[in-house]
Amino acid sequence: MPISRLSLYGNPNIGAFLFATDKFALAPPDIPPKFEEEMSSTLRVPLYKTTICGSVLLGIFITGNSKGLLVPHNAKEEEISFIESSLGIPVVQYNGKKNALGNMVLVNDSVAVVGVGTDPELKSLLSKTLGVEVYEVNIAGLSLPGVCAVANNKAMLCHPQTTDEEVKKLEEIFNIPVNISTVNCGYPYLRVGMLANSYGVVVGEATTGPEMAHIESSLGLIG
Repeated sequence: MPISRLSLYGNPNIGAFLFATDKFALAPPDIPPKFEEEMSSTLRVPLYKTTICGSVLLGIFITGNSKGLLVPHNAKEEEISFIESSLGIPVVQYNGKKNALGNMVLVNDSVAVVGVGTDPELKSLLSKTLGVEVYEVNIAGLSLPGVCAVANNKAMLCHPQTTDEEVKKLEEIFNIPVNISTVNCGYPYLRVGMLANSYGVVVGEATTGPEMAHIESSLGLIG
């Protein structure tokens, strides 16, 4: 089955350290070989190892899709150069004060969602670099949709306090099914606890069996 349960650095919040699309995955340079093999096999994409802003928190600082990536203003030139040369896609720096782009942006290969009141410069960069339409939607009443939900090109999972109105709006924008879930035994901030693309999902080691089954079926990974 295209689902794995892993931890990294003894931490089940693996989404903070990892990033993936339908074309590639990114991970810190010091991940164990067994972790690297299982992650790449589950997501069915090549894996590249790097830091961003000198940090292993790739999932926190990077946002993007198969067509491009946005990174914070303090990303290092050598990191950007490595990612661009390895992936063959543009990597663009956002010069705003906020740098946790992974928390701020929910995106797949077609659409991006940011919190209400997001910097217009960030919205413009997302549209141009990732080739997507950008909408403002809060999730669970929070202006950090990137941390409150996980989306691939088939479906989306959201924070358990996401309202019916927010679910309806997200389904209309993304044109995919939207379900509610938790990860890591009840943790509501899904993207921190898991990593997904359209082929597979890696969840934190604390994720329960029922959570895994719900996540797998909801993201369209069965069949």
